[in-house]
Amino acid sequence: MRKIIAIFVSLITLNTVNAQTFKLDSDGRDQGYVNTILGRSKKVTDALNITGTAKGEQVMNIVANRYFELNDIYEERDSLKKAASALTGDVKKQAQAFAESQKDSKLYRSHFAFDADLSLFLDASQIETVKDVMTYNVVKVTYDAQCDMIPTLTAEEKAQILAWLKEAREFAIDAESSKKKHEAFGKYKGRINNYLSKRGYNLTKEREAWAERVKARGGTL
Repeated sequence: MRKIIAIFVSLITLNTVNAQTFKLDSDGRDQGYVNTILGRSKKVTDALNITGTAKGEQVMNIVANRYFELNDIYEERDSLKKAASALTGDVKKQAQAFAESQKDSKLYRSHFAFDADLSLFLDASQIETVKDVMTYNVVKVTYDAQCDMIPTLTAEEKAQILAWLKEAREFAIDAESSKKKHEAFGKYKGRINNYLSKRGYNLTKEREAWAERVKARGGTL
């Protein structure tokens, strides 16, 4: 009897997931902008090798809708701050603070909803790929560069660097622009440099030695 119930519950869950579909939230948006976002989102499904499949269409819509949602959130913040600029004194400060708090609240909900939506179609590793593509693969590029620059990094140090870069990615994925995404990583790169300096690494000498090694193998930094 328990086995029958378990199978029944599994079937219900499977049907619920399969019934969950995501429509592209493009109504009322400029078609040129929509096309740009779809092109950006296709890079994600290309990386996952699911472009042109039913799953790929759903993932593309989820990613595109996230871009749309981020745009809406930041546009609303800017609109509220613009209205606040006409005010003065404490009222102005309160209105500006409200604009930021509204933005932060909506970003928080959007951030976790995005993961939840993706998890209906992708596993944890694939979701990491989505986030990497959306943040220009900065995690891998930076991590590989750090390991190449300092070949003597311990397993513990490598793990800490990777953990911080992935933490930075969580902020970058919510950022409003390419510049802001890179700034999110920049803050953590500074933290990594401080960490390595405290661990006894002379980063200036490490960079100089790294540049020589790269040059010797015909590359440039």
